[in-house]
Amino acid sequence: MLLSIPGVLNKDAVAALRCEIDAAEWVDGNATSGHQSALAKRNLQLPEDSPAGKNAGGLILDALERAPLFVAGALPLKVFPPLFNRYGEGHGFGMHVDNALRVRRDGGFRIRSDLSATLFLSEPEDYDGGELMVEDAYGVHAVKLGAGDLVLYPASSLHRVESITRGARVASFFWIQSMVRDDARRTLLFDMDMAIQTLAREVGQGHAQVVSLTGAYHNLLRMWIEV
Repeated sequence: MLLSIPGVLNKDAVAALRCEIDAAEWVDGNATSGHQSALAKRNLQLPEDSPAGKNAGGLILDALERAPLFVAGALPLKVFPPLFNRYGEGHGFGMHVDNALRVRRDGGFRIRSDLSATLFLSEPEDYDGGELMVEDAYGVHAVKLGAGDLVLYPASSLHRVESITRGARVASFFWIQSMVRDDARRTLLFDMDMAIQTLAREVGQGHAQVVSLTGAYHNLLRMWIEV
């Protein structure tokens, strides 16, 4: 499932976050790449131990807890501390699949990467190119969202970032270990959750159909959850 989540950060929060990270020291993005990724990746990145990056990442984690669509879609167990990248003119990232295991450089945090996330921190009109291209069973999807909006997709997906021809694309990226590992099961649970919410708005939270569907949702979650 590829899921766009609007307004994870509002515009004021984006502006404040950008002020902090833009003034920090950026390094070659291959500092965190595996061998295969390093062959295709051209960008800049904040180091994992960057004070500005750690502070900005904490703000993003707080915002994710307040984003019900993210929680419903990801069913997060662990979230890797957000990282930050910048693509300038001539930068891009060729087709690749994210590593199955993500470990912080200090070894103090590791997760199974079920989902990948990109939180856009530049407005689409500020740069040309830079689309996130995600491939799934239904084709290739181009994603270029507004600042503060997030896209969530399976970490096993083939994806790339198109080369920048004007301006700069700044984003946060991170991975999620879900309580439900299988993407098809997460998708079914998400669709059920959205249907329950829609029905509840139409007929009321206490309606028998809502109660029945909610029970079915939780019974499936009990069977599929991994913690």
